[in-house]
Amino acid sequence: MSTEGFEAAQIDTSRPHPARMYDYYLGGQDNYEVDRLAAERVIALLPDIRLAARENRSFMHRATRTVASRGIRQIIDIGTGIPTAPNTHQVAREVDPQIRVAYVDNDPIVSAYAGAKLTNEGNAGFALADLRDPKSLLRHPMVEELIDFDRPVALMLVAILHFVEDAEDPGAIVRELTSALPSGSCLVLSHATHDFHDPGQIRDVREVYKNATATLTLRPHDAVRSYFGGFELLEPGLVQPPFWNPTSPVPDSAELRGLGFYCGVGIKP
Repeated sequence: MSTEGFEAAQIDTSRPHPARMYDYYLGGQDNYEVDRLAAERVIALLPDIRLAARENRSFMHRATRTVASRGIRQIIDIGTGIPTAPNTHQVAREVDPQIRVAYVDNDPIVSAYAGAKLTNEGNAGFALADLRDPKSLLRHPMVEELIDFDRPVALMLVAILHFVEDAEDPGAIVRELTSALPSGSCLVLSHATHDFHDPGQIRDVREVYKNATATLTLRPHDAVRSYFGGFELLEPGLVQPPFWNPTSPVPDSAELRGLGFYCGVGIKP
């Protein structure tokens, strides 16, 4: 599968971009000075943001293996972000080399990396599309080519919905996306929260993101849980990333209990 073409001028380096900031939190190199400066401001306010990003990434890997082990052979990964190995298709293909993955992101710079890091191994494609327009996203030619909606699909919304403002109705977006999925499909979702940090810290972090290309909307546990409407949550439910089916014992530390993320995997009956 091929990636879409794009104009270099589409890449905005004048303002920080959340995906490139996230790449910096993970220790990546695919970011610009404007992203690094903004990310360092966030790190100064929330020193555990780097650990939260790593733990969220680890959750994504475990969740991908889980849905693949349940027999799902096609995945839509929305909000792909800057590719960081191992990527979704690499993890999934540890279970079955034939798993098909449709990557979706609205950042042209992700398209620039997709051909080299995401779609060069076959059975994978990249769509430059926006989560806020779910109908167009689902009808994108690459998605329609790769994904058979008559068979179970894993929909991945990892660390993306907190960049959708309340006025844009993220719940309606999720419902429209998941309504296209047949029985047996999975929803893999993680979301940043303000439940574990001082309100003043959160206010200052949000100010940083107000100058970025996407603002940050943190939500409490019940709001994140509502996105799984119509799905049955796998154990242990909606929890912080380190505690979602860890592969080895996790210390019940204050640091881990204070990470501002929730995550879960749901099954559509």
